Amino acid sequence: MQLKQIASHLKARLDPPDAEADITAVAAIESACPGEITFIANPRYAAAAKTTRASAIIVDENFPAVGTPLLRTRNPQLAYARAVGLFHRAPQYPEGVHPAAVIHPSARIGKRASIAAGVVIEADVTIGEHCTLLPYVVIYRDVKIGNNFFAHSHVSIREKSEIGNNVLLHNGVVIGSDGFGFAKDDDGRWLKIQQSGKVIIEDDVEIQANSCIDRASLGETRIRRGTKIDNLVQVGHNCIIGENSMLCAQVGLAGSTELGRNVILAGQVGVAGHCSIGDNAVATAQSGIPNSVDAGKLVSGYPAIDNKQWLRSVAVFNRLPELARAIRKLAGEDAK
Repeated sequence: MQLKQIASHLKARLDPPDAEADITAVAAIESACPGEITFIANPRYAAAAKTTRASAIIVDENFPAVGTPLLRTRNPQLAYARAVGLFHRAPQYPEGVHPAAVIHPSARIGKRASIAAGVVIEADVTIGEHCTLLPYVVIYRDVKIGNNFFAHSHVSIREKSEIGNNVLLHNGVVIGSDGFGFAKDDDGRWLKIQQSGKVIIEDDVEIQANSCIDRASLGETRIRRGTKIDNLVQVGHNCIIGENSMLCAQVGLAGSTELGRNVILAGQVGVAGHCSIGDNAVATAQSGIPNSVDAGKLVSGYPAIDNKQWLRSVAVFNRLPELARAIRKLAGEDAK
């Protein structure tokens, strides 16, 4: 594909406008070869633009000229995502039901389904059109799923869960497993609290490998439209995740946590139960959140506090040995 065609697809400005190259793939900036296009979204890679062998680079509007043709855009990362789509096509799976799949007669499955070997679909399940279920997907009874559903191998969807349109579940995802609820009896033994609620996943949600969304003890656990959940994330019972939020790897939400819209929790963030996190809040990696967070806040550390305050605190922490020596010295002089 010619550079001018790519620029048109990406709505990017080609610099210089008469640059020509035949592009066959997208590659990382360090490994790109002639005939490939790369991108820079993070300023730390700016120096690599001078040494890359790529035939063109997707950059922001103000990136300096480097001798290699540039595709200038306001959002290089978004343009990169669209460029990958021009050259990479996801595997296509043939329509039909494999003879080694087990489907209950009461299940209702829409047109253009692709159902692989080892899939199990229990009673009274409803699935919309154009679903793809890869090997060993298990769907319990009374589950409702919309159109364009895609489940990679070993996905498990427990009873009464509800899933919207255009939902993608990666390998090993578990939807609707029991919430972690126990009560101690008079003899000090743990009695299981039956988890009688369900999980509702709205449209355009993607959940990546080995993440678990627990059913509600009563009522519902809900993942709202457009949310993206990374690998190894735990969402406890009765949590509500707002629209277009992002939960990165190893995030853990205790029960009855409520996230607003456009919340970002970076890797290994933990949130205590019954907390509320407001719209557009961000928690940096490994933050521990024991209390509610206001909308728009950027928080860090444990217990999570304002990010700027946390950075100042870390700077002081790194000087503690020096400060301790100074205090001991002063104390010794006072003793004299």
